[in-house]
Amino acid sequence: MLSVEGLRSRYGRIEVLHGLDLRVRPGEIVTVVGANGAGKTTLLRCLSGLQPVSAGTVIFRGEDISRLAAHRRVGRGLAQAPEGRQIFTNLTVEENLRLGAYLYRDARVGGDIADAFAMFPILKAKRNLAAGGLSGGQQQMLAIARALMGRPACLLLDEPSMGLAPMLAGQILDVIANLRSRGVTALLIEQNAFAALSIADRGYVLETGRITISGPARELIHDQRIRKAYLGL
Repeated sequence: MLSVEGLRSRYGRIEVLHGLDLRVRPGEIVTVVGANGAGKTTLLRCLSGLQPVSAGTVIFRGEDISRLAAHRRVGRGLAQAPEGRQIFTNLTVEENLRLGAYLYRDARVGGDIADAFAMFPILKAKRNLAAGGLSGGQQQMLAIARALMGRPACLLLDEPSMGLAPMLAGQILDVIANLRSRGVTALLIEQNAFAALSIADRGYVLETGRITISGPARELIHDQRIRKAYLGL
């Protein structure tokens, strides 16, 4: 579904991604783990069209989208729940969801909202309240639900557990794991390596802009290099 080959990106003269290769197959949850500053968020920004690609290609569902505008990538079925949630705090919960469906004006939008409320019942209870009044965990739920309103074939998730209490972080990751049953493919960027690898099919380790290790998630959890560097074991 998603193929990245030789991806490079820079901020001014400083190159931060150095020729990444990455694959995401339909129906998979793939995670990219790494320390702060490794380039994880830059990678997602390149995939979603928010950060220019200086070399390499991004192929999505057979199409080269490397130079495609961000909003057109959403139309192709690639959506992102960004780091820091970035919800519209002055709008209601339901208004945030409807903005996520801005590409659509059909009768299914109401059903999509109902699906979002079924996935996150607390959002239904607060549907008419300003999103800025939600807790951090509820805001993350809203960010994911808003991205799903775009009916993505592939969902990009940037640090969804950041800043959340362990119980809430676990709930969010459970929801991501259940995306498979909805037919959604996901690429998950996450600093909590153990949690991410626990729900993923495959994983990549990103270090200073380079992929250093990759493989099935269950094997990476037991890789001694990863256990020492990222799992504290």
